[in-house]
Amino acid sequence: MQKLIALYLPQFHPVKRNNEWWGEGFTEWRNVVKAKPRFSGHHQPQLPADLGYYDLRLAETREKQAAMAKQYGIHGFCYYHYWFNGELLLEQPVEEMLATETPDFPFCMCWANENWTRAWDGMEREVLIKQDYADLNDITAHVKYLAPYFLDSRYICVNGRPVFLIYRVDNIPEPKEYINLFRRHAADHGVPELHLVAVKNGFVELTDDQILSLGFDAIMDFQPNRNDFPKNKKTSSQVLVDSARKLLPNTVFQSLKVNVSAVNKIDYKQIVAEKTAHKWPTDYVKYPTVFPSWDNTARRKTPTVIQNNDPDDFRKWLMYAVKSTAAYDSEQQLIFINAWNEWAEGCHLEPDEAMGKTFLEITRSVMSSKSKL
Repeated sequence: MQKLIALYLPQFHPVKRNNEWWGEGFTEWRNVVKAKPRFSGHHQPQLPADLGYYDLRLAETREKQAAMAKQYGIHGFCYYHYWFNGELLLEQPVEEMLATETPDFPFCMCWANENWTRAWDGMEREVLIKQDYADLNDITAHVKYLAPYFLDSRYICVNGRPVFLIYRVDNIPEPKEYINLFRRHAADHGVPELHLVAVKNGFVELTDDQILSLGFDAIMDFQPNRNDFPKNKKTSSQVLVDSARKLLPNTVFQSLKVNVSAVNKIDYKQIVAEKTAHKWPTDYVKYPTVFPSWDNTARRKTPTVIQNNDPDDFRKWLMYAVKSTAAYDSEQQLIFINAWNEWAEGCHLEPDEAMGKTFLEITRSVMSSKSKL
């Protein structure tokens, strides 16, 4: 039986680090409301409707999110988890979810093991907080922290094995050894054997076979993935901006008055057409990911915009994902949606002022009729 899992960003509350880096009281709502349309018909800013400009420190907000997700056919949330050698970021909403045992809604976790940089203001090379894998003792502390989540009755499992995703396996110097140690330490803390999933995004250049050979049980086909973008050409202004950003030091690039109206526009309809034209692998487990739209104008000076102008394309893609996973064992029929609430990336199922509940209604429609597909 297919289960939809929506990626969930636990960002929308002030934290000490963001106060230091971006200003007192910062949350991504600040970026969201400042976004400006870059072309005629551009859906920006994307402003929340039903749930408003919420604060994830409030239990009432988290309960409303879960109730809405359940109502529209979402099985559970996959919370992004930020661990930097013992330092946690954005942990409060998830820790409170665990401690209070509410909402009563299934969940799993994805370790977002990337360096944090000043990418939001164009300073990608300035690292704010770094991932370091040199100290293997850190695995012990990390697994000890995660064990209560893995053992929670709400935690999403595959055949009794807790599902744990790793976002950037390519960042880990000796991934096979690292994964083996991670499994071993989890067992030491009474955790059943993990169902480890490698996220294959546009940064991970390993083949599916190479990923599975490292000891992963499955792969998650993260979308959007730049490797799956239609091979359309960028405008000359986009090429110039991209070239300058790569070649020049950040201080020099920032001093230039580049054409910040440049936009990397990708055709959502074409992405769906190409993705759904391929046969999904059945000889190993690969979880599909579907997104309703994507637009990181709120975060980037030269954004990537994959605006969905025909919601039925989302329906077509989700139906394809349902059909594609039907051949798997019933416990492995997982489908991910990116995302529940990535507001600054224009990628959310939560209702906004322009689209309302359109994508939620489509999700519920597909999942309620999947037996007829």
